[in-house]
Amino acid sequence: MGSSTNAKPFIASQLVLASSSPRRRELVATLDLSLPVLILSTDADEGTPADWSPSYIVEQLALRKARAAVPLLGEEQAAGSIIVGADTIVVLDGEVLGKPQNTADAVSMLSRLQGREHEVYSGVACISWDGEHELVTHRKTRVSMKSLDHEQIRRYVATGEPMDKAGSYAIQGIGATIVERIDGCYFNVVGLPLSLLSDMLSSFGVDVI
Repeated sequence: MGSSTNAKPFIASQLVLASSSPRRRELVATLDLSLPVLILSTDADEGTPADWSPSYIVEQLALRKARAAVPLLGEEQAAGSIIVGADTIVVLDGEVLGKPQNTADAVSMLSRLQGREHEVYSGVACISWDGEHELVTHRKTRVSMKSLDHEQIRRYVATGEPMDKAGSYAIQGIGATIVERIDGCYFNVVGLPLSLLSDMLSSFGVDVI
């Protein structure tokens, strides 16, 4: 976890979630923060070099998303804001599996995952509106998927749920029925590790509990 060396205390007035994900929005809402929460979708470049490690990918993309939100805030709106960015990827045998391009891609991805263990990485960045305070880190969760036959995979893809999900499944949805076990944070697989985020917010003077 990185941070600035500036010792000046930060007084938060609002949290800005730099994400269009309804899942992350719901997770932040469960924290029941005393701060107002603003949802702001950002259009950050998600391209990464081939030699970046999974942990570095999610940390840098989370940071890009958070930083991209700052110019979208008006001066009055920005003051006192903590901006949170997050990124999640699925990794199988060292290969990053993104969102499926189409149904055939989703079937192919799930066929590769079935009966095997993979990793889910989520990066989280918390930055202050003025850029003087930045924290960025990640969590990893191991996920084991059931052995599925082609018809089960086809029926799951037909629900439409996999189509906008990294790795082509959603553990918080029907995809829960195809996951055998996890080792690590469940919310990390959903897309936002809440235990980690609460620790990071504490560094900004915002205590969840």
